[in-house]
Amino acid sequence: MAQIVFTQNIQRHIECPAERIDATTVRDALEQVFAKNPRVKSYVLDDQGALRPHVAIFVDGEMIRDRQKLSDPVTAEAEIYVMQALSGG
Repeated sequence: MAQIVFTQNIQRHIECPAERIDATTVRDALEQVFAKNPRVKSYVLDDQGALRPHVAIFVDGEMIRDRQKLSDPVTAEAEIYVMQALSGG
């Protein structure tokens, strides 16, 4: 099973422990988390269901490409990290 981890900078705002999930896409993985913890959804996704600008998701060390539909593939051994994107100089 894949593992989804929400980094400490997100957990300061909302509790979301790491979980093992069975998913084929990033959207599938997130929906499983949201089903157990609905408050996480509004922090991670905007009103249209796309990834918020201040959130970044990495699958096996690579930033996802599809920020709208979250269709990037997830394998059974994948490590998914959801983190707050940092900006500035």
